Amino acid sequence: MKSMDFEVRVVESSFVTPSEPAPRKGLWLANQGHTPTIYLYSSNDVAATADFFDVARLKEAMARALVAFYPLAGRLGINNDDGRMEISCNGEGALFVVAQADDLTADDVKKFKPSPELRRLFVPLIESSSIMLAVQVTFLKCGGVALGTALHHVAADALSAFHFFQTWSAFCKHGDRATVELPCHDRTLLRARSPPAVHPDALLTFYPKHVLSSPSGPLAVQVFTISKDRIASLKHLCGGGTSTFCAVSALVWQCTCLARRLPPDSEARLAFPADLRHRMSPPLPSRYFGNAMFWLGVTSAARDIATEVLGSVAGRIRGAVDRMDDELVRSAIDYFEMAEMDSRPPRGTLPQTDLHITSWLGRPQYDADFGWGKPELMSLAENHRGGVVFLMNDDDGAGSGGVRLLMCMEAVNIKEIERLLYAKLALAACC
Repeated sequence: MKSMDFEVRVVESSFVTPSEPAPRKGLWLANQGHTPTIYLYSSNDVAATADFFDVARLKEAMARALVAFYPLAGRLGINNDDGRMEISCNGEGALFVVAQADDLTADDVKKFKPSPELRRLFVPLIESSSIMLAVQVTFLKCGGVALGTALHHVAADALSAFHFFQTWSAFCKHGDRATVELPCHDRTLLRARSPPAVHPDALLTFYPKHVLSSPSGPLAVQVFTISKDRIASLKHLCGGGTSTFCAVSALVWQCTCLARRLPPDSEARLAFPADLRHRMSPPLPSRYFGNAMFWLGVTSAARDIATEVLGSVAGRIRGAVDRMDDELVRSAIDYFEMAEMDSRPPRGTLPQTDLHITSWLGRPQYDADFGWGKPELMSLAENHRGGVVFLMNDDDGAGSGGVRLLMCMEAVNIKEIERLLYAKLALAACC
């Protein structure tokens, strides 16, 4: 959607601090940037009251949520003793911006793809080395609201981020009657062993570093949807017990290898973040707050990925997930502790032999009900790195059970990927 004529007018900008005293300390972490997302809410006959998305009510609820989620009220800093990045839990607050879009409706916003323009309009622009959390409440011409968020990935992975938004919205909707689950902030649960020990298989399974370069040509962003019925057919084709993630990832990887016309002997690589909460012994608390994701990798000759039946490709992916046990997780933690990590956010795009797939499937994307109904749409606001795909629930707030693919790929290949994707889905439906 062409949006250069659209502007959003900032009405107010302030910081929301915890409503009660919170711990002041440093939390160690890894190096990453902010994840921009957008929630879209439409006012209806029931919700269109004078207090629809009342700013004071939202701020009060956030202040209460930040008591438990105090790292999000902190700042990114450097530990003076070892020079390591850490969150300085100082209670300075989360950025809260109020804006007005006089020319945009909720239907207009739905037409945007994840892009720098969508992020510019609805997500606060902040430095990657500063604030942990920033939100922007934009009131639309139609009476609806776009809630843009930027949460630093070093502070929380997707599961932890959704936990915060569930808590904030619960306080806003129910006040003192809200039932919330408190987060666990014990970062020592992911502390390296002394002395560290890296299992030989760990470096074959985990991807400690991504190779990025400048794109060789223009990139394109496309959003594909797969219905619940097509997902069921695809999983059946891949074999009993195949997860939605493994089935869809196998399909995308195969279509991508074919569309890119990779040399048959080239090494095709698929990488994806996996949740380690339940892969450790003992497992992490389910409400562990932080970034508890490690990148797993699957490597094979491009000819094999392009020609194998989808069930075999899905089996390769499932095998990598199944190998992630406590020893491999501990080895990865030890490796990252010893490795010399770059403190700068990574830039560039992936080589055409590589594909990264991040899954938000099964996450509570649509649970952020602040008292005026669930969002009609929840999406990533920007996807700008070639070779990166996000898998999200395509619920439309109504539980349709489909999958939405947010793909950033080489512009010359994106149409062929789309053709192959839907052709293979149609074939799976006939099997």
